Amino acid sequence: MEILTPESYSEGLYEEDAVLERVKAVIRNKNMPEISIAPGYGRLLTMLVSMISAKKVLEIGALGGYSGICLARGLKEGGKLVSLELKQEFADVAKQNVEDAGLGHYVEYRIGEALVHLKSSLEQGERFDFFFIDADKVNYPNYLELAIQLANPGAVIAGDNTLMRGKVIDAAQTKASVQAMRKFNETIARDPRLESTVLPAYDGLALAQVK
Repeated sequence: MEILTPESYSEGLYEEDAVLERVKAVIRNKNMPEISIAPGYGRLLTMLVSMISAKKVLEIGALGGYSGICLARGLKEGGKLVSLELKQEFADVAKQNVEDAGLGHYVEYRIGEALVHLKSSLEQGERFDFFFIDADKVNYPNYLELAIQLANPGAVIAGDNTLMRGKVIDAAQTKASVQAMRKFNETIARDPRLESTVLPAYDGLALAQVK
């Protein structure tokens, strides 16, 4: 008999999302890392983007387009998603998947180091209403600081994988990526510029609103 977890029970309440299942199949077939955001958090991204009526969204880490679709689904006509991706081949897959989902007109891909693009956006005076961070863990604290600087008042910042499969609560784990995530979580919780919470389901999701 299958043993249900809170996550599997919750997912069982929803019908399968054929579009997102296809994205996962494409990622698998292309031997890309199967590390897309959890379905429940994907639905949450869509809701949050829609609830705050975000006009401009920034995604750090496109992978195969799963989270991009979730974010773009929350946008209204005229909205824009800027997606930063280190690897051209991943961005190409993401772009095709987002276009196949009928959402390609919302998304602009920028290829290369995310920190370079973020600093360039800051210099150019760009501002965003929503941020989704799901890339290399070592730079999470840097991404968070730049997101705060790029944020319109009231903007929401979401960061995935904040538990790192339990590594952040294991004192024996001292890798740079784990220490960076601990710093990210602590900043989310304590920075006076933010109102925040950390959701412990799946692999953890931090949510903060810029004051």
